[in-house]
Amino acid sequence: MQEVPKGKLREGYTTGACATATTKAALTALITGEQQTESTIYLPVKRFATFQVENCEVTEQTATASTIKDAGDDPDATHGALIVSTVSWLDEPGIVLDGGIGVGRVTKDGLPVPVGEAAINPVPRRMICETAEGVLKEFGITRGIKIVISVPAGEEIAKKTLNGRLGIIGGISILGTRGIVVPFSTAAYKASIIQAISVARASGCEHVVITTGGRSEKNAMKQFPELSEEAFIEMGDFVGFTLKQCKKQEVKRVSMVGMMGKFSKVAMGIMMVHSKSAPIDFDFLAEVASRTGADATLVEEIRTANTASQVGDLMTAQGHLSFFEMLSDYCCVAALKEVDGGIDIDTTLYTMKGQLLGKAVRKSAIN
Repeated sequence: MQEVPKGKLREGYTTGACATATTKAALTALITGEQQTESTIYLPVKRFATFQVENCEVTEQTATASTIKDAGDDPDATHGALIVSTVSWLDEPGIVLDGGIGVGRVTKDGLPVPVGEAAINPVPRRMICETAEGVLKEFGITRGIKIVISVPAGEEIAKKTLNGRLGIIGGISILGTRGIVVPFSTAAYKASIIQAISVARASGCEHVVITTGGRSEKNAMKQFPELSEEAFIEMGDFVGFTLKQCKKQEVKRVSMVGMMGKFSKVAMGIMMVHSKSAPIDFDFLAEVASRTGADATLVEEIRTANTASQVGDLMTAQGHLSFFEMLSDYCCVAALKEVDGGIDIDTTLYTMKGQLLGKAVRKSAIN
């Protein structure tokens, strides 16, 4: 039996949370004229977090605050980066948010941010603006402000990411849907998966639902409202490992629920779906599109697409829904092969907004 690592790994904070905290500090300094040494914000995971302000400067028209990103025990490319927010007064009311030095700009379609805008993702964008609105309201301020998020080392950091290939030029993206970074330790994560399956089985679950993340899990819970909470397991990128553990612990049915990006890899038989170890194969997606009736022009668009989500949009717009059913079926076949059969497998694909794309079912087979 695998040994569960001792001690709890320390969580960190996303670039989005850091940008929100520095914005609050800078805006508070601009209003009060007082330098800030810390900043407390409310995170999407429904708890408060306090950030230390590295530097804070304020004049009559502008204030700047910065913090160092702490990724906890999950040092990623942005761990230790200085995240800066500069807030200045505007003559007209409202909030304008933009990226400065080291924050990338979107140049290709298929991303959650429109072309031409700073690569500040929707949740961090909302966090920053709502927090700023709260500060303005607290002090009874009706003037408008401009917020510029900068990461001085961002352009260099971005070279360690996939941003360039995705068409995000000039720096990093400001990311994060939860505000926190959950430590990515292979041993610890695998141990947590084993534990989660054990809890599900101990609770009498013969049917479990495995997802790659929180958003997919929300879709799965809506899809399977009859199942108990214990039946839902976040497997992260460890698809093959999770499937094998399900079989080992005698789960009878596994439902895989996720989105185009990672599940397009599962469809190819890739069972470790981290972006760094397995990039999306657009030639494969183009081949599947061709098999489901897409014309040559559409097939070529898919071959040169920027993201898997964009491929989904293209196929949906053309009404090729059988594409998603075939992709889902390939996932089922690959999963059964991974575990040498013995489990009923079904797969469901959703968009990032929770729209059902397609699904497929395969009954157990022993190879």
